[in-house]
Amino acid sequence: MGVSDQTTQKRIAEFVQAHGKPGTAVRAVVEPIGRAGARIVLVGADGAMGDVMAKDVESATKAVEAADNVEQAEWDRETTAATKIGSGHRRKMAKMQS
Repeated sequence: MGVSDQTTQKRIAEFVQAHGKPGTAVRAVVEPIGRAGARIVLVGADGAMGDVMAKDVESATKAVEAADNVEQAEWDRETTAATKIGSGHRRKMAKMQS
């Protein structure tokens, strides 16, 4: 079940269109997830979070580099501060802890 590079780039572009704004790049954190590939966590200018899957870290990094208005980021203070996690997501995560 591979994810094509074009699909990955299309999903990033869709997220940027929905949650980006001129002058403020969408942040993208690439996370390896073992044999399943890589996960690109996107943080929009509006604080929205999104996931895009890629076949591997190299493909994920290339997709982020190729995307307009997207910058590669880490889970640093700036990136985490830019996220807006809603109450529904907090409840979901709390249930996973119990």
